[in-house]
Amino acid sequence: MTMREPKPKIALLIPCYNEEIAIRSVIEAFKKSLPDAAIYVYDNNSTDRTVEFARAVGAIVRSETQQGKGHVVRRMFRDIDADWYVMVDGDDTYDAAMAPEMLRLAMSEPCDLVNCIRRETEQAAYRAGHRLGNQLLTGSVRMIFGDRVHDMLSGYKVFSRRFAKSFPALSGGFDIETELAIHALELAMPVAHVEGDYKGRPPGSSSKLSTYRDGWRILMLILKMIRHERPMFFFGALAVSLALISVGLGLPVIVHYMQTGLVPRFPTAFLALGIMVLAALALTTGIILDTVTRGRRELRMLVYLQHPIRAVE
Repeated sequence: MTMREPKPKIALLIPCYNEEIAIRSVIEAFKKSLPDAAIYVYDNNSTDRTVEFARAVGAIVRSETQQGKGHVVRRMFRDIDADWYVMVDGDDTYDAAMAPEMLRLAMSEPCDLVNCIRRETEQAAYRAGHRLGNQLLTGSVRMIFGDRVHDMLSGYKVFSRRFAKSFPALSGGFDIETELAIHALELAMPVAHVEGDYKGRPPGSSSKLSTYRDGWRILMLILKMIRHERPMFFFGALAVSLALISVGLGLPVIVHYMQTGLVPRFPTAFLALGIMVLAALALTTGIILDTVTRGRRELRMLVYLQHPIRAVE
């Protein structure tokens, strides 16, 4: 007689900041769709009754005092031990009924990341500028790191244990979504997507996302990640740009010298020479950092492989 393998341990993670209007509905909906999941609400210095309402409907409530979604996600991944993690925003904009399908897909493939592509069911689901910003940022990541991710800024995802425990979360705010996507792409993890309804927030509830401030932070994070994860691309582009400037400044001086044997513009010649030296230094930096980055990626892969995935046929 063979022993039955225990069910995979599932954790529902809900990062929250001032979501008293929506949090009860979110928890109750996911209790119905994922009755075996442990539900964790991580409060991020809420000033309303989010904590009280979450506890009242049976959630496990913990807190993270460092402000920002990135700090909350880092804390959740560190503290909670599970085989599969379902993460969703606490604003009641996502369809809880999608969670079993997302988990089934993650377990059967298996996939380390299953992302919910938002399908608007209300005209006001996206605020002005959010849709365009999401398309631009997702497009940038797809172009540079790989085209296997869609709707990068969606707040509804399923992660495997090995994703969560190998994720070196560095972001502090909403730019954490970008870092999650790049982590999966850089380690060539199995990724899947499902489409799910996305509705507007409940009346009286307001978004914590600033279109321009958080969009700028995400853009800066993408540039930083290019520098860290694609140093040859970053410093190579810088080297080519500097070399072109140097040639543009120095070529007239060289032509004049070839025609007359004189160098009348010494400052321009020295400036062109200095810029070309900077281009060579940038190229050398890219070559060195590319080797370092490869070693860091291999180390992350080793940590990732230390955690076997719980697949279900």
